[in-house]
Amino acid sequence: MNYKETVNYLFNKLPIYQRKGVIAYKKDIGNITEICNQLGNPQNNFKSIHIAGTNGKGSTAHIIASILQEANYKVGLYTSPHLKDFRERIKINGEMISKKNVIKFVSINKKKFKEINISFFEMTVAMAFDYFSKEEVDIAIIETGLGGRLDSTNIITPILSIITNISIDHSNLLGNTIEEIATEKAGIIKPSIPILIGRKQKETLNIFSNISKKNKSQLIYAKSKNTNHTSKLKGDYQIENTNTSISCAEILIKMGWKIKKYNIKDGIRNCIQNTGIQGRWQTLQKNPLIICDTAHNEEGIKKVMLQIKKIKYNCLHIVFGTVNDKELTNILTLLPKNAKYYFCKAKIPRALTAKLLQEKCKSFQLNGNSYRSVSSAVINAKRNSTKKDLIFIGGSTFVVAEVI
Repeated sequence: MNYKETVNYLFNKLPIYQRKGVIAYKKDIGNITEICNQLGNPQNNFKSIHIAGTNGKGSTAHIIASILQEANYKVGLYTSPHLKDFRERIKINGEMISKKNVIKFVSINKKKFKEINISFFEMTVAMAFDYFSKEEVDIAIIETGLGGRLDSTNIITPILSIITNISIDHSNLLGNTIEEIATEKAGIIKPSIPILIGRKQKETLNIFSNISKKNKSQLIYAKSKNTNHTSKLKGDYQIENTNTSISCAEILIKMGWKIKKYNIKDGIRNCIQNTGIQGRWQTLQKNPLIICDTAHNEEGIKKVMLQIKKIKYNCLHIVFGTVNDKELTNILTLLPKNAKYYFCKAKIPRALTAKLLQEKCKSFQLNGNSYRSVSSAVINAKRNSTKKDLIFIGGSTFVVAEVI
C-alpha cells in the first residue's frame, strides 16, 4: 500500500470515535495492552509526561514540547485529533512521522490489528509508542484522547501527570457532573508519580486530593506566574495553559532536567514554529478579519465568545457546525443573537446536518442560512462581509480542519 491507501485503510477499516462517535469508543485498555505486548511494550522505553483535561490539554502539550525542544531535548509529541494530515498526531521535535514509517508500521501489523479488533485510536497510540521508542526520544508528551482512566494512552508510567481543567464534555461517556468527569480524568494519576493540576476548582479539590493521597502522589497546583512571555498562540485562554506549562518546566528542573529560564521563554514564544500547532484562535485572513478556533464544548465556546467581544468590528459573521451527539443547549445560549450565521456540515459521518442545526438554532434566536459544505458557508460569509467585519469559524474541530 502507498500512503494514501494506508490512510484510507485506517479511516475506513478501523472504528474511529471522531468520525463515528460512541459506537467506536472502547471502555477498556485491553486491546492497547495486547498490541503493545506484541510490540515489546515500547512505551516502557522512553520517559513521558501524560496530559488529560477537558480543555487546553493539546495547547499545553505543545507548549511543554516546545520548551523542551528549546532545551535541546529530542521530544516526542502525541496529540489528537489531527486537522489536515493524520501524521500531525505523531511528531518528534515538530516533524511529523514520515509517510514511509506509517506505511511500514501498518503493513507489518495489519494482521495483528484484525486479530485483536483494534480501534483507530488504539492503533495510533501503538504507532506513536513504537515510533518514539525506535527513534529513542529523550521524552514524549502524551495527550489523552478521551477521559483518562480508560484511555488507551493510560498504559504509560510517566514522570509527571498533568490535568489541565475539568468541565462538562462527553457526558454520555464520562459522566454528567464535574465530579464524575474529574474522577475519570484522575485515572491518569499513578502511584508515587507527581500530579500537576492546571486549575484549582472547588468541585474537584477533594477528588484530586483523595486520589493523590491514595496513590501517594505529590499533588501540585499550577500558580499564576504573572509573566509577560510573548507568544504567537493568541487567545486569553492560553494564559492558563502557559502557566501550567511553566509550572511543568519548574517541576522538571527540580527533577534534574536541564532547562534554563530562557528555554522557557523561547519555548513559549516559538511554540507554533517549533511544534506546528494550528487551530487555536488562528487568524486566517485580514480585511475582513477571519479567525477560527477548535473550541467545541461549553467552556471552550464561552472563552471564544469573550475573546470576540474584545475585537472591534462592524458586523459579526459566524460559520458554525457541530457533531450530532453534542448536547447543544448550553452552547447555543452562549452564542450572540446579533450575528449572521452560516450553518454547515463537516465532511464526517458524525456531523450534524446544516438544516437540523439551523432549526435547533432558531429557537435560540440565532438566525442564518444553511449550506451543504463548510467551504460554501465560508464563501458566502466572505461574500456578505465588508473589510471591517469579523468572520469567526468554529463549533467543531472538523469544521476548522476544512478551512485551515
